[in-house]
Amino acid sequence: MSMFVRKNERREIRRAVNLACQVVRERDFRLVANRALDVSPDGMLVASESDLELGDKVIVTFRATGLDLWFDAEAEVARVEAGRRAGDRGRAVGLHFSTMDRVKRLILRTSLRRVPPPLPRRAQRIDWARSVARFA
Repeated sequence: MSMFVRKNERREIRRAVNLACQVVRERDFRLVANRALDVSPDGMLVASESDLELGDKVIVTFRATGLDLWFDAEAEVARVEAGRRAGDRGRAVGLHFSTMDRVKRLILRTSLRRVPPPLPRRAQRIDWARSVARFA
């Protein structure tokens, strides 16, 4: 057993996918991405060469189940990967879904259970406060 408590800030498990999608920036209605690298009911990581910034609003459309259902959501750019770290697959953008129908979110969560998570690309951060509290 590790002495340290690992920090996990995610509410949902990401799932590794290679999924066609359309991500359109709200500001100018320009297509900024068309391939998802991973997805969860809370958001997705998309490959993108566009100059997106944190907080940019986008509209996302994709199909992720065998039911031929379309998923539409408004999202916000939560992370920008420049693609310079070892293990990065090029430039990518992390999106957080700000709106998605509850029923569709549940359907997505259920269908993703069969998909494995992506392999970790770096060590998980340590939650120092909880690690110290463990010994107190």
